[in-house]
Amino acid sequence: EIRVRGDKKLVVTDKTEYETRALILATGARHRKLAVAGEEKFMGMGVSYCATCDGAFFRGKHVAVVGGGDVALEDALFLARSCEKVYLIHRREMFRGAGILQERVKETENIELVLNSIVQEIRGEEQVSSVLLRNNVDETEHEIAVQGVFIAVGIQPNTIAAEAIVAQDEQGYIIA
Repeated sequence: EIRVRGDKKLVVTDKTEYETRALILATGARHRKLAVAGEEKFMGMGVSYCATCDGAFFRGKHVAVVGGGDVALEDALFLARSCEKVYLIHRREMFRGAGILQERVKETENIELVLNSIVQEIRGEEQVSSVLLRNNVDETEHEIAVQGVFIAVGIQPNTIAAEAIVAQDEQGYIIA
């Protein structure tokens, strides 16, 4: 816990307390999650947040990339080099990523765009075998067979411990 005491900061740990005039926060960030059924269960068993780290495990397979920004587009392009099929799933009609990346994705034969769709569930037994999607325009659901799901929907700063002492924006980043 971090507390402000006048012009000093008090850092409280399990074992002791530290009082200081200055405090450097280097809390890092974590991958933003979809928070859907199966995501936690299959983490490391088909669910990944890093295409360059884990993509080689899916060579010749069908995979899904979830997201619409630069990272998702880059991940889809990277995976398309070694995977048989890449489904790029995005909740909107348009991507937010750079135009040049969007063009490259659209030109890549083994990338299939699945737009206006939200992952409802990641399914499988021991490993990922499919994703259940809901189209947010017509509300229909359909399932796509995949062996891997790469989630690229952003990062989340680890700043909760500092929320009482510094201003943060709506996403939790500290305002400098």
